[in-house]
Amino acid sequence: MRRLKLPAFVHTHRRLSLAAFGVFILLGLLLAPVAYGFAHMAATSPRGLFGIPLLVQPSNNGVTAGDIQSAPEDYVLPPGWSGADRVTVLIMGLDARDTGVGGAARSDTMIVLSVDPVAKTAGMISVPRDMWVVIPGFTPNKINTAYYFGELHKVPGGGPAVAMRTVEQTLGVPIDYYAVIDFDAFVRFVDLIGGVKIDVKAPITVDPIGADTQPKNLQPGVQVLPGNVALAYARERYSGGGDFGRSERQQQVILGIRNRILEFNLLPGLIANAPQLYAELSSGVRTNLTLQDVIQLAVLAVQVQSEDIRQAVIGEQQIVYGRSPDELSILIPIPDKIHELRDYVFTGNSNLGPLTPGSSEERLSAEAPNIAIRNGSGDVGLGDRTAQYLSSLGASVVENSSGGGQAATVLVDRTGNPYTLAFLAQLMGVPSNRILHEFDPDSPVDVEIRLGSDWINRNTLP
Repeated sequence: MRRLKLPAFVHTHRRLSLAAFGVFILLGLLLAPVAYGFAHMAATSPRGLFGIPLLVQPSNNGVTAGDIQSAPEDYVLPPGWSGADRVTVLIMGLDARDTGVGGAARSDTMIVLSVDPVAKTAGMISVPRDMWVVIPGFTPNKINTAYYFGELHKVPGGGPAVAMRTVEQTLGVPIDYYAVIDFDAFVRFVDLIGGVKIDVKAPITVDPIGADTQPKNLQPGVQVLPGNVALAYARERYSGGGDFGRSERQQQVILGIRNRILEFNLLPGLIANAPQLYAELSSGVRTNLTLQDVIQLAVLAVQVQSEDIRQAVIGEQQIVYGRSPDELSILIPIPDKIHELRDYVFTGNSNLGPLTPGSSEERLSAEAPNIAIRNGSGDVGLGDRTAQYLSSLGASVVENSSGGGQAATVLVDRTGNPYTLAFLAQLMGVPSNRILHEFDPDSPVDVEIRLGSDWINRNTLP
């Protein structure tokens, strides 16, 4: 990808500061506008920018929301992105106060944004923070720990580098840039644009953080939320939909930010006043984007039509529920389902890359699992015949024992083997409620098959 250099007259410190601020412009402009109506609230409600009602009046110290309206009358936006390659950005929301050992924190939000500058299409995918993945250089864990481990162990590139590599191998798509934004900076930015207009679909109680911690009971309808309430709305986990509903609300808030910027033509003022506004936000943003990158991507994003933008959440169709070695609830990704979702959102087809190739037997062979067979079927020779068949397909049967008795066959995944499980479940007729995920990264066995008497009559082994 071609990197554009800033003009020589732009000083280094200003370049970095403007790039950090520009991430917020990028957040708002990479996504489709959403048509919300104005809120019809009581005339006595506090009013924000443009006189729109607010639930809570934002407190602005220094730069005010009105400042972003000011730009020279003859101000012309710079050219858009000139590169031809797809641009993908990993956005991570970070609670800077949620620090652990060594000052590291887990990512609270992960959203992958992608824009095709030639086709003028864009999309975003929310990645649930409890998804269980392989983290390069570390043992499998929840994906929200990738940033934490990178910061804690001070690996090259820190938390962003580890998080980018983890998301790349999980989604199967290269990540070009990252932006880490803490909660305080997000709140401040939303207040600077006068709040964000949200269509609340169902009653929800949210708990803001910061100075105003009074719970807010939001009723259905269109309303403008100030920064702290918008953040609480996006982070609420205990209402309907759990983490998946939470991801949908996060996307709704980001869409609302873009809608706000476009609806009131705030982009010229944001860019023209970026140096002053950065002073309000700089401590809360970390990114490898340059000013030139951000501004050109933002201008490009304005050119993307709403019908050419797709959004999705990795949800129940792309995962199965499981338990971690320390008995935490986790989400086990189904790779091919995630790749299908990725291709739909980012390209509308399968141009990003093929799904895992081959037949189900070839996929099992490529995964090369170590399998243990516990024969409780009552047929002494059934374990040996099953072992011989699986070995012929490329699996390594490291244990084959008999004992006890059970009626139904059960599959146990120890280290994360989706293709092996899919093949065995189909072969043996094992439903999802008899597939157990008991992760143990140190286990010498990848998959355990507990043969039941149902396998005696069901098997079609040669």
